Amino acid sequence: MSNYAKVVINGSPITKSNFKLHNINGRAILPHSSGKYHDRYALYEHEIALIARSQNPDIIFSESLIALLKVYYKSEKRHPDTINITKSIFDGIEKSGLIVNDAQITKIFTEEYYDKENPRFELELFAESEYNFNYTITKKTIPTQSKLYSPMKKSILNTISNDCSLVHNLKNKINAKPIDSCLKQTDKFSKSTVNNETKICNICSKLIISDDYIKADNGKTLICKKCFNRLF
Repeated sequence: MSNYAKVVINGSPITKSNFKLHNINGRAILPHSSGKYHDRYALYEHEIALIARSQNPDIIFSESLIALLKVYYKSEKRHPDTINITKSIFDGIEKSGLIVNDAQITKIFTEEYYDKENPRFELELFAESEYNFNYTITKKTIPTQSKLYSPMKKSILNTISNDCSLVHNLKNKINAKPIDSCLKQTDKFSKSTVNNETKICNICSKLIISDDYIKADNGKTLICKKCFNRLF
């Protein structure tokens, strides 16, 4: 059984985190043959799967793993967030059959580099039963130049501040109202709602809007058709 594997995929690493589409049922999908820009993310996963398997033809990891990931971007200024890049990479590795499930990665160390001529990522996998993972952080003798990022725009900060104020005020109003009073009002509303011919399913407790329901117990119990079908 192998305890080590290495995968090197050339080309600028990309992430799919912000480019998922949703089908009519609301489920997230990643198209690969729509003829649109989104296709590149699914194709990137397939590329990773094929190359990873060709570089490690006889390896299948079934135990927990330690992962060392080095990502080399083409540009320092414009590239995906490294924190999101791991999902695309490990989805591709899983599809290759190199690992059973990406949940096997129990420890991961990611480094960000730049290589204008040869962008890529290099992934090393170590069997946790045979390798330890250690790291140290030391203070530099001579500090290097800081890599600065633009601060959040003032307009966004104002929006966040206003939202926080609204939440704070709402909490104060809720806390200021006695719980017993809230319960009484809720109970009063529930009774008045039922009295007004509102129908509630006794199994899922959801409002029955249409006439698709079954009566039981001499009309005292109502069951929506969805719950009724699940019973059989």
